Amino acid sequence: MNLEQYRPELLVHCYRLLGSYDDAEEMVQETFLRAWRARESFEGRSSLRTWLYRIATNLCIDDVRRPQRVLPYQLEPASFPATALPARNDLPWLQPFPDVVLDRAAEPDALAVRRETIELAFLVAIQHLPPRQRAVLIFRDVLGWSARETADAVSLTVAAVNSALQRARPVLRDHLPPHRSSWSASSSTAVEQQLLRKYMAAWDAADPSALAALMHEDIRITMPPYPFWFEGADALNSLAANLTPTGAAYRGTWRFLPTTLNLQPALAAYLQPPGASRFRPFAVDVFRVEGDLIAEITAFEITDFRRFGLPTRLEKKDGP
Repeated sequence: MNLEQYRPELLVHCYRLLGSYDDAEEMVQETFLRAWRARESFEGRSSLRTWLYRIATNLCIDDVRRPQRVLPYQLEPASFPATALPARNDLPWLQPFPDVVLDRAAEPDALAVRRETIELAFLVAIQHLPPRQRAVLIFRDVLGWSARETADAVSLTVAAVNSALQRARPVLRDHLPPHRSSWSASSSTAVEQQLLRKYMAAWDAADPSALAALMHEDIRITMPPYPFWFEGADALNSLAANLTPTGAAYRGTWRFLPTTLNLQPALAAYLQPPGASRFRPFAVDVFRVEGDLIAEITAFEITDFRRFGLPTRLEKKDGP
């Protein structure tokens, strides 16, 4: 019974259900453990893959202790409070997903690991659904399973599956970004990569006006695990404070490496504090782009870059 070949796609599946890469890893490990213990009872009436999906899904649904994953803008008004609050590591923050794992996830029953079903906007929206509705929508609209297959996987009748799907779809649409007319998203494009290059150039030049030209007027910037967030002019002012030594939030010199997370354009941010000789991991910035402008930046303060396949440090000569 070769279970390891299914690990990448089960990680994607559990991540969609839970909004947490750490929790998804835990659930997949528990799925393999339960499957191994019950291997003698596997009768082969469904495929091994289908059986594993059923175990993993019900583990995620049954673990009601796991709260809804959030981003800062779901908690407080923009720029709340006037003074910065400390990090809140007690909150269940949404986590990014490493594209190095997505590259290994085949998901044979789906057309592909489509960007619109793994990007952060989708993950935030689907978290508003009850767990079983969430699972039904993923099986039917993401993986393309039939109503009967889905019913077997989530222990519902076919009629209940169809009803759950009808209730889930409008809730999902209601919680997608306001600029999105549907829950479909385009693939990452050369335009987006060019936008990242312009962003890095504007940052290196310490040019707030150049940064502003790359952004929507209602740009939103969040920085989990910090509970405050910024929108519009406040967001730009927050960025500008990091650009020069005279800025209130200045921490040192920054370097960026272009990458992708959740199949979205992203930058790995490295910081060289004053007096240090190396650039060390500080955060990963995930960009949502609409109409060739930046609509949202989610800056996850993460220092373990190994899971993303990124360098653990940069020397002065490293980088683009």
